[in-house]
Amino acid sequence: MIARILATPAAIDLIETLRRQHGPLMFHQSGGCCDGSQPMCFPEGEFKVGQSDVLLGKVAGCNFYMSGDQFEYWKHTQLTLDVIRGRGSSFSLEIPLGVRFHIRSRVFSEEEIKALAN
Repeated sequence: MIARILATPAAIDLIETLRRQHGPLMFHQSGGCCDGSQPMCFPEGEFKVGQSDVLLGKVAGCNFYMSGDQFEYWKHTQLTLDVIRGRGSSFSLEIPLGVRFHIRSRVFSEEEIKALAN
């Protein structure tokens, strides 16, 4: 099975830190302007997932959703959740720590795209 979402060790460490502080977590990436295009971490259930949102999978045990419109742009890529220094201006849980989650991507191969279609 090909994962649509992965995480770096740094992202997993940060998720574990946030989970100890806030309990179960979830991610959402809206594709909105500015920091809205960055993945945001919330306590599980705090962000209301819409009918058009797509569940990409789990990352470190947390559901990772993306808005349907954004997914249409990214559906041909594998995403990797990472962490970078710098304070974003979103409501994501990591912001007070002076870091933010960041997405890196790579285009799926033809074989992977075929496997995802099955």
